Amino acid sequence: MALPRRDVAPGTARVAALQLAPTLLDLPGNATRSAAAITAALADGVDVVVLPELVTSGYVLADVHEARSVAIPATSPVLGGWAEACRARPGAVVVGGFCELGEDGRLHNSAAVVDATGVRAVYRKVHLWDAERHLFAPGDAPPPVVTTAHGRLAPLVCYDLGFPEWPRTAALDGADLLAVPTNWAAGYRPPGERPMGQVAAMGAARANHVAVVVADRAGTERGVAWSEGSAVVSADGWVLSAAVVGEGVAVADLDVLASRDRRPGTAGHQWLDRRPDLYGSLVVARHAPLPTMREEVPAELVSGAVDDAGASLEGA
Repeated sequence: MALPRRDVAPGTARVAALQLAPTLLDLPGNATRSAAAITAALADGVDVVVLPELVTSGYVLADVHEARSVAIPATSPVLGGWAEACRARPGAVVVGGFCELGEDGRLHNSAAVVDATGVRAVYRKVHLWDAERHLFAPGDAPPPVVTTAHGRLAPLVCYDLGFPEWPRTAALDGADLLAVPTNWAAGYRPPGERPMGQVAAMGAARANHVAVVVADRAGTERGVAWSEGSAVVSADGWVLSAAVVGEGVAVADLDVLASRDRRPGTAGHQWLDRRPDLYGSLVVARHAPLPTMREEVPAELVSGAVDDAGASLEGA
């Protein structure tokens, strides 16, 4: 979707999530297609481009050997091609997912922040979804906050958005915009509802008063379809871009600097109203997961609960 060209107001950037369909294990082809998509977006006046998760490799990798065959270091010419594309538009920034070969030989599900000068930062996904943990080593650092021509930007990757502490960490560290490469598998969605990933992005934006851009993917891969939930979300939590079906672009003009006004009313401030003295349980490690609703509850606990309930009713 292309927006009409406009005069740029201070703090406003044209932001786009490119919903692409990478080909599994086709590193050269994916490099060419992603660079071409960046070039086309910048020619349409886009300032900040976000690409899907693992856009260079594809997602449904069978094992670590497949993943290693398409892994690239942060110094790769693939990311250099993104930087080259940025040189066509002053201030352009790209955030995209890639299968990273670390300096120590480990693999990471990573996102690179790239501009005309090259790779500005690399973020390694901390919260690994499901079988990703069999392929990748988790990151061990918070999202970097990178100062760009269009505000302060922080990358997260997909499942990271499901942990409220992580977008909050980036926002507290000064991010104006969260750029989130993602691959959300399609699942049940009630008629008329948004993809669940978009809902998560809206919640993160609203809770932290920070703009969020999510770049989902299209196509199918080894039988897996995707939710196609790419979106540009304002700091108030509203989706500004039109829905994208298949390959395409979710794009909107975004007041990036609006994220910095965290006064919900006339007297308070979102950061100053926090109560970190009461939040200790959020960072306590739980080594034994709590029972889920599908786990069988021991009969004696059920019996005890019934007895307690009966006693309570008798005493009422």
